[in-house]
Amino acid sequence: MPPAKKRTRSYDSARTRAAVLAQFRHVREAVTALTPEQLDGPTRLGEWTVRELAAHLAMALASMTRKLAEPEPARRELALLDWPLATVTEAASIDEDTRAIDTADLATLYEETAARYEEAVADVPDARLVPTRFGAMTLADFLVTRTVELVVHTDDLNAATGAGIPYDRQALAACTRLLADALAAKAPGGAVEVRIPPYAVVQCVEGPRHTRGTPPNVVETDPLTWLRLATGRTEWATELDGARVAASGERADLKDLLPLMG
Repeated sequence: MPPAKKRTRSYDSARTRAAVLAQFRHVREAVTALTPEQLDGPTRLGEWTVRELAAHLAMALASMTRKLAEPEPARRELALLDWPLATVTEAASIDEDTRAIDTADLATLYEETAARYEEAVADVPDARLVPTRFGAMTLADFLVTRTVELVVHTDDLNAATGAGIPYDRQALAACTRLLADALAAKAPGGAVEVRIPPYAVVQCVEGPRHTRGTPPNVVETDPLTWLRLATGRTEWATELDGARVAASGERADLKDLLPLMG
């Protein structure tokens, strides 16, 4: 029996474009209100300080605007569902690029980044190919990856500073769905149903496919716990013990499939 094809979810590009800017504005408001002492504080991301994390968030948008100014690649090289796993290979270069950003004036950096983003994506078609460090992607797909960068690192900022930065609903939804679909692509099958209300339900893991009634193997969690699991911010056993993950059925154990990206 041939392997199942990866299912590609559709995203409303206009909503995604707006969600990226909305989440960036939430971050901008919080970052520009932080004190120098807070900016120099630690994060859960290794040696990165809050200042470096803030710089990386700006880079997540600035890199896209720079790439749109480059010649369009000849062909698409990276599908959206392949992006989460591809990020692991470039961790060192991402760290190097982040540390090279001038963070002396974060307010100006964020203001200019937001303005350039709005100008860069205006009237650009979704199918336009964008060169990235992982391979050429469509603009529509690259925008979805920006929701992951912004939402995941907003959570990192909140953990480091207690700033309580809000999550744009559309950005959180896109982030949750992409990471859920990446799990289903990594472990195709229908033995386990993963529920992340209110945004995503996917089936994964080889085994008998369930078609009606209550599935025998179910995992359920909230969006923020899911993205922390998917990106290695927390561990399966920790969230299971803390009742932030509910897992029922002998196959409902995802610990060997996580994280999906680092």
